[in-house]
Amino acid sequence: MKKDRVISILVFLITGILIYIVTRDFFLAFAGNMPLVAGFVKFFFLATIGDFIGLRIKKGVWGKPNYLLAKATIWGLIGIVIVLMFKIFPEGVLYLQSVNILPFDGSIIAFAIFTSVLMNLTFAPTMMAFHRISDTYLNLKYNNKDTKFSDAVNDIKWNQFFSFIVLKTIPLFWIPAHTLTFLLPSEYRVIFAAVLDIFLGLILGLFKNK
Repeated sequence: MKKDRVISILVFLITGILIYIVTRDFFLAFAGNMPLVAGFVKFFFLATIGDFIGLRIKKGVWGKPNYLLAKATIWGLIGIVIVLMFKIFPEGVLYLQSVNILPFDGSIIAFAIFTSVLMNLTFAPTMMAFHRISDTYLNLKYNNKDTKFSDAVNDIKWNQFFSFIVLKTIPLFWIPAHTLTFLLPSEYRVIFAAVLDIFLGLILGLFKNK
């Protein structure tokens, strides 16, 4: 137990350090100049920490996720896509408001709500399903090298995925969290998103097929 407490302290300490690094001026400048690379790095580390914490909650002890590097790389790639979505959806909502397709043009609150709702009801389920399939595939492959992607798709209990991930975490957590995110000035969204990266890894890491 003493060893487990030490590891717990180290994990949260490292998490705090990483968040501090992400929010430092030099990283914000780096993210401004190379946003896709910064998105990869941020998710590679922070979302993977969420995986570690989720595994700790499930098993009661610290352990290393199977295929850690591959899973972290997948998180990094997801990070790149999310950086793109964080540009596409806000700009899209602003345009739709400007041409009166969406109401309340000029309202910051309406802008934040519309952006969060549209992003989480369209892009988020697809991204989470992709992560669920890739994560399940690597977990199955750890025990059986001949595992195919179709095996991973068939192994997932999709009714649980939709009832928990889609129907609960999206309306109860992600839409409110991202509404708050888009209420912030653009330069501070990176800071808040750094914290959400950990929660994303934690929530998806906690979800299990069995």
